[in-house]
Amino acid sequence: MTTPPPFPAAEPVAEPTVDVVHEDPFLLVLDKPAGLLCVPGRGEDKQDCLSARAMRRWPDALIVHRLDMGTSGLVVMARGIEMQRALSAAFAERRVHKRYEAIVDGTMPMRDDWCSIDAPLAADWPRRPLQKVDPAGKPSLTRWKAVSSSSDQGGASTHVLLEPLTGRSHQLRVHLLSIGHPILGDALYGDAALQARAPRLLLHASELGFVHPVTQQALRLRRAPDFVPA
Repeated sequence: MTTPPPFPAAEPVAEPTVDVVHEDPFLLVLDKPAGLLCVPGRGEDKQDCLSARAMRRWPDALIVHRLDMGTSGLVVMARGIEMQRALSAAFAERRVHKRYEAIVDGTMPMRDDWCSIDAPLAADWPRRPLQKVDPAGKPSLTRWKAVSSSSDQGGASTHVLLEPLTGRSHQLRVHLLSIGHPILGDALYGDAALQARAPRLLLHASELGFVHPVTQQALRLRRAPDFVPA
């Protein structure tokens, strides 16, 4: 009687990746993929997130700020509570330069200077977590600058740079919607036709700039979006 062959060894489960843009003993800057939460959500299916992945590699990693699940791009994490306090203060006091890139519906005018969207925002209570422009809302200011435009079967679109000077929830998405140029692929604020024009929300946090709280070095970090041709 022959001995049956043993079962093949199970393939090792790959550890979820973390794309590191900057690492030092005090802080991290990571490139979050679209579709990944920054912190755990409710339910077993929402436990994989950027902070959990980071803590498996850097146990002292702490969240400082967040991006929406659908938004990709640069996220700062502190290494330790003192650094978390210092970086959180820098964000709260608007000492951090933030730039995003997006592809929006329609053709936006090309100008050498930056344009502004100054529209207060508030929670749209019957449709939470959506936000809306509301005269009684919190002051909200966004700078934008169109880079290029193109067209395809779905219509015209524009590649735009965005700098939020305030940090309201969904600020960029609602501000662009308010001027008639919603972001392609936006499942929260776009209709079915807008969502069908992109496989994801085409919004990416491409630049962060701040003074390192410990070394006092001026950091300027950039990671281009994968939805814009190099």
